Amino acid sequence: MNDNSTLQVTINGEPRRQPAGSVADLVRSLGLDPAKVAVERNLEIVPRSTLAEVAIANGDKFEIVHFVGGG
Repeated sequence: MNDNSTLQVTINGEPRRQPAGSVADLVRSLGLDPAKVAVERNLEIVPRSTLAEVAIANGDKFEIVHFVGGG
């Protein structure tokens, strides 16, 4: 079955189908807070201030690191 409404992306080495949207949407879909992540898209850092403006594209490869606070 081919779902044309989603894009094929790779996140931290794992393939995933993802609805079209912004990088911030992608981060939220993973249950993460866009304010607490560092995102690399196709080997380039995406500035946190632009996560909501950058659209994901079919075939994009992401490395996402989230920060965990604690004492």
